Formats: sequence, C-alpha cells, structure tokens
Amino acid sequence: MVGNSDKRFGGDVAELLASHGISPTQQRRQIARVMFARPQHLSAEQILERVNTEEHQVSKATVYNTLGLFTRKGLIREVVVDPSKIFYDSNAHPHHHYFNLSTGMLSDIDDDQIALSQLPTAPDGTELEGIDIIVRLRNKD
Repeated sequence: MVGNSDKRFGGDVAELLASHGISPTQQRRQIARVMFARPQHLSAEQILERVNTEEHQVSKATVYNTLGLFTRKGLIREVVVDPSKIFYDSNAHPHHHYFNLSTGMLSDIDDDQIALSQLPTAPDGTELEGIDIIVRLRNKD
C-alpha cells in the first residue's frame, strides 16, 4: 500500500493550505477537512454532501473550484476513471488504482503489484508528466 504517513491526515488544515500557497478561507478549510480526514477517494458530489451541514453551506462551484486548486497545488490527485466519473484522491503521491465497475469504488493498488519495465518515448516537444494505471474490475456473479 502507498505510504500515508503524510502529516496532512489529522493535521492542521489551515497550515497545510498555507504551506502550499493557498489562502485558507473558511470554505477551503471545510473542504480540506473532508478530503484529509483519512486517505480516501471521493467524487465532488460526495465532498459537497459531506461539507454542507446545517451550520455550513458551500456551493457546488466552490467545491469544484477548490478541488481544481488543490489539484494544481499538488495537495490531491484527480483520477479520471471515465469522462463522467472523476475521483479526488487525498493521497497525492504517484500510485495506481482499481476501479470496481460493479460497486463504483476506487481503491489503491499496492506498489509491489505493478512493475513497468519500459516507458514510451515522449513525442518531440513534450515530456512525460506521469503515468496513471486504472485496472477495471467487475464482481463475479
């Protein structure tokens, strides 16, 4: 399993945001508290549902904008399973995933389960940014 000794889980989210150059507004802190409660994969809709309580209301646009900012700043990873299914991963370290088509759940693949022996050469004028492997599974009948 990917190491999750990262101080973001259970730490001070205002400090975490500030350390990544993000102004720790109340709404951003609320979203960060949900994302960094534990290592997890959440959709924007799940985050919106968890953030909005009787005391707090955050708009859908704010959630999407904040998730985009967190992704650009390297706090979280965006995992695109397909164009209609995007997860936000609180573990920003490079790793790969299983996506269970039967349950809709995304989970991490242990580091020792995948070995890449050769990467393709990037076309002229480009450089390799990263590799994301998503293994799609289906429950047996």
